[in-house]
Amino acid sequence: MRELVFALSYEPGTNAIADALAEYPEARIRSLSLHATPESLWRVDHATGSPAALAAIEETVRTADYYADCLAADDCGAKQTTEVLEHSEDTLVVYSYWERSATCVSVPHIAIDTLGDGLLFETLNRGREYTWRVIHSGTGEVRRFVEALEATLSNGVSMELRRMSPAGGSPGERPSLVDGLPPEQREALRAAVENGYYEVPREIDGSELADKLGIPRSTLTYRLRRAEAHVMGEHVDELGVDEPTSPL
Repeated sequence: MRELVFALSYEPGTNAIADALAEYPEARIRSLSLHATPESLWRVDHATGSPAALAAIEETVRTADYYADCLAADDCGAKQTTEVLEHSEDTLVVYSYWERSATCVSVPHIAIDTLGDGLLFETLNRGREYTWRVIHSGTGEVRRFVEALEATLSNGVSMELRRMSPAGGSPGERPSLVDGLPPEQREALRAAVENGYYEVPREIDGSELADKLGIPRSTLTYRLRRAEAHVMGEHVDELGVDEPTSPL
């Protein structure tokens, strides 16, 4: 089994729950259970934060399309049900069910189409960042998953690959990637890992990392994207430094 961790980032006005969470930096929404079939999706999420934050989150999930998990930019006609299971002073638990329409798609459905059956999903939503952890068999097509997801994202939404590794594997079991990269991509990737660029939450942003390397941010972004594409194609993740293996 392997794990794939990535984050979706939302600019203001592109996702109602991201806008709500951005107002309350201490608030978190974590999935307790998330399941999907080719036709539907259902999940239970646990939110924590101040009473004001939880009230804002509840209002948002009751009135917005977020809990349908559909990636379509416009209303796609999917049927959904949202129910608040618990709302106390410091806890909010929400159940949602979604029946997929012909024109809508979600992260789990793209994963089913490209990574196969038997998938496990874990999510964490805070601020404008929505982080996904997908456990899969390793026999699917990770590159096709990433390409399909990126092609589906609307304007104002971006994706960043955070980690690919054996699920529960030890660092010594991982093959080496370093020799397969051009020197400039190897340097950028090593620096990104060593400086916490792929940590959750991120310890350094792209501009700061580019300054450390003495290159334009656009150059850094290009080199990292090329290196990440190599990682996806080869299904390896050992970068010559220790990476975090803890869950979200």
